[in-house]
Amino acid sequence: MLLIGIAGPELLPHERAWLTAPGVAGVILFSRNYANRDQLLSLVESIREVAGEDTLIAVDQEGGPVQRFREGFTRLPALARIGEVYDRDPAEAVRLAEEHAWVMASELRASGIDFSFAPVADLARGNAAIGSRAFHADPAITGELVQAYVRGMHLGGMAAVLKHFPGHGSVAADTHKAQAIDPRSLDDIRRDDLRPFTEAFAAHAEAVMMAHVVYPAVDDQPAGYSRRWIHGILRDELGFQGAVISDDISMAAAGVAGSVEKRIHAHFAAGCDLVLACFPDVVEEAIAAMPQASETSMQRVAILRGAIGATWAGLLDNPQRDRFVARVTALDH
Repeated sequence: MLLIGIAGPELLPHERAWLTAPGVAGVILFSRNYANRDQLLSLVESIREVAGEDTLIAVDQEGGPVQRFREGFTRLPALARIGEVYDRDPAEAVRLAEEHAWVMASELRASGIDFSFAPVADLARGNAAIGSRAFHADPAITGELVQAYVRGMHLGGMAAVLKHFPGHGSVAADTHKAQAIDPRSLDDIRRDDLRPFTEAFAAHAEAVMMAHVVYPAVDDQPAGYSRRWIHGILRDELGFQGAVISDDISMAAAGVAGSVEKRIHAHFAAGCDLVLACFPDVVEEAIAAMPQASETSMQRVAILRGAIGATWAGLLDNPQRDRFVARVTALDH
């Protein structure tokens, strides 16, 4: 199935046709699609009018450098700020991870958004694209905070999407701009990078996003194109039964597979359930390339639909939200 990007704050006529095409599961929104909360509610309503109530609407709302909706939403600090608290007060950091997640999830659910691609489960080990988006360099600490974050998202009525499996934090290159190659052994990756993911699986995280990183000690293809990573390790070895999602097919590191059509086919052949086509200029070709979705993939993806959430007025009337927002935003002071 396919999650597509649209051009602006309102649906265009040809985008309405995209939403009803076979295999399109929903929309991923960006800053270009957001002006204010009223406009967002109108856009969400129009998407659901065209595509149906079960269509998925998603966004990247991690906090810090990656927060698509800012005006009118709580300005969320980067996850690294929570990791810094852990170094002096672990219990307080765990509470803050849950609260950060709940604020993020509850605000999005009150706005009609099903899920955010969160939390980042990568290690903070110098990657150019990850940076402060990661909690910590230590796998045990990262695992504990990721697990707490998943719990907070669930309390906010939102499924969790861990990224970027099997770990994007330990390679320097930014996959948005270039191919990234991580030469470490599988044993090293298992010991370090996989730990936060496995701990989040124990908290019942519903999905993972694959990294566009090549780990040549395991496979010569990026992880999102690799049956060894998806079937051999993620599903068979680690027992994960949730949804597997590709990173954006427009990223530079995804280009090793060739054309948009070849990228789509490679992701699904490897075992992805949902593929991201984030930029409108690739959506037509991506839709044309879509194979028939399996019943199993459809069931896995359906779990990402958000639970019934509070209205925005209900959130503003909730004193717990006031406490959580004050504690979380203080991290940036």
